[in-house]
Amino acid sequence: MESIVITPKTRDEARIITDLLAKMKIDSQIITDEEKEDMGLLLMMKEADRSEKVSREEVMKKLRS
Repeated sequence: MESIVITPKTRDEARIITDLLAKMKIDSQIITDEEKEDMGLLLMMKEADRSEKVSREEVMKKLRS
C-alpha cells in the first residue's frame, strides 16, 4: 500500500490531522525529523553503486586530506 507524508506547521494542525485519521480508523504514525533523515540516508545507500571497490589505502588517503 502507498503512504502519504504530511508535515503540519503547528502542533494543533498535527493534533487535528491525527484525530481525523483516528476517527476514520486510518492507521497513522508520527515520526521525528531524525527518523525522516534516517529514511533518506537509507534510500541513498540503497541507490549507491556497489560495483566499484575502493582500496583501504585510497580511503585512508582521502580521510587524511
